[in-house]
Amino acid sequence: MADTGPLPPRFDARFRAEFELLLRWRRDVRRFRTDPLEDGLLDEILRLADLSPSVGNSQPWRLVLVESAAARAAVAASFEQENARAAESYDTERAALYARLKLAGLKEAPVHVAVFCDPDPVQGQGLGRATMPATLAHSVAGMVQALWLAARMLGVGVGWVSILDPQAVQGALDVPPNWQLVAYLCLGYPIEEHSDPELEREGWQARTPLSSRLLSR
Repeated sequence: MADTGPLPPRFDARFRAEFELLLRWRRDVRRFRTDPLEDGLLDEILRLADLSPSVGNSQPWRLVLVESAAARAAVAASFEQENARAAESYDTERAALYARLKLAGLKEAPVHVAVFCDPDPVQGQGLGRATMPATLAHSVAGMVQALWLAARMLGVGVGWVSILDPQAVQGALDVPPNWQLVAYLCLGYPIEEHSDPELEREGWQARTPLSSRLLSR
């Protein structure tokens, strides 16, 4: 008889309920405590995230721990510039609401991680991406989601800062010019906890039902 491998794990009702809780509590954190993470905690989060699947088993994510004051200052400057530009794109009422939103925890978060995609990794030998090369970046996004869930499970908050100029971040971090910035993440212990999105609490945009996005052909 052929070896079919180990039996898959059984996820009981309690696990399934807790998994839904994990998804509901995986919020975008912008208000962090400034104290550092416990020793080894970041390593464990990254280890779990690195278990993520990827197209062709290519593992195209490239993680940069942003630790120097100069690099962080350059990223913060990019955020301030792009945030001001974004505010100008809204009408008066919406711009006033936008100005009240806290959209990044760059100054407070003790850990910054820039996540890049290598667009032509040797690993994987090109399998599965010839017709859809964007699957490399999609794989990186999947890893980011796994990192987020692992962090939340371990009591750490994550904030995804998207109001940045990717080229400015690349230059500040001195990475290869062909690397694609997928995410700039802030990690730390949250000051406050919420199971609902902050943008919903602040009146920017409520969540919508799945039926509004589910199509059939």
